[in-house]
Amino acid sequence: MQDKEIITALKKASTHLSNVIKMIEDGEYCVSIMQQNLAVVGLLKSANDKLLARHLSSCFMNAMKGTNEKRKQEMIDEILQLNKMSK
Repeated sequence: MQDKEIITALKKASTHLSNVIKMIEDGEYCVSIMQQNLAVVGLLKSANDKLLARHLSSCFMNAMKGTNEKRKQEMIDEILQLNKMSK
């Protein structure tokens, strides 16, 4: 179910982005373009949040249940790096 939501959000973002590009090409009002661009950003953030939730509840959880301490630390480091990138 969650994969479908992720794909839907990404497809909507793609469509919105195409519209933003067309708005720029057509010389539309800057604020209108920025509003639509922020909608794209919101859809991408939503998809990313869902991807993170999926990762934490599957890959990450499985690694934490395991005994490979190096892999556990790698998984934690990945999440920390993603956190830094999202700021």
